[in-house]
Amino acid sequence: MTRDVLVVQNSRSGGPGRLGGWLEEAGLRLDVVHAYDGRPMPHRLEHDALIVLGGGYLPGDDHRAPWLAPTRKLVAEALAGEVPLFGVCLGGQMIAEVAGGEVTADAGAPENGSLPVTIRPEAAGDPLFRGLPPVVPAVEHHVDAITALPPGAVWLAETESCPYQAFRVGDRAWGVQFHPEVLPARIREWRAIGFDPDELYARAVADEPVSTPIWRQVALRFAALV
Repeated sequence: MTRDVLVVQNSRSGGPGRLGGWLEEAGLRLDVVHAYDGRPMPHRLEHDALIVLGGGYLPGDDHRAPWLAPTRKLVAEALAGEVPLFGVCLGGQMIAEVAGGEVTADAGAPENGSLPVTIRPEAAGDPLFRGLPPVVPAVEHHVDAITALPPGAVWLAETESCPYQAFRVGDRAWGVQFHPEVLPARIREWRAIGFDPDELYARAVADEPVSTPIWRQVALRFAALV
């Protein structure tokens, strides 16, 4: 039986990218809601998994993005029902906030481009992050950040500038601050004030052969839980 994944897309250019391709490779069917375009959000979560992508908002920016309120409701429903859940950047921040953590605007130094993410010892027993190399490149693009994890969350990965790069809530919900769905070309489309776009792109191209198989493995592990 085909499993359906609801994907909430929060910006026109911020689609599921290669993450979606990996999940489809594993046999999942994606139902992408272009929330930014005024498409109606489901009233209830009737899918087998939920993915919330990134976007230039805080999780509670309802005045700028009115679909965030119903998205938070779906996230809460997934958490309560232990439906497999994965949040990227804004999506990860939303999971943290809904579960009782804190997200802060303009927190610390902004991160852009491919950066080394340190996998923490707690990840050794995690269904998605177990057995990963100690340091993995990941593409970043954010100024807002999680500043407190939810009670009981498992802290999985960190960087020097932004400690809470990956975490798990319960047994089936993960949030990441970075962008495993993004290929280097996407970096050229981002506005990163104070950064050299050519340098960011070149570093991401150099890191991509290392990072791609690792994040593909994490995506396929998530698919196996759905």
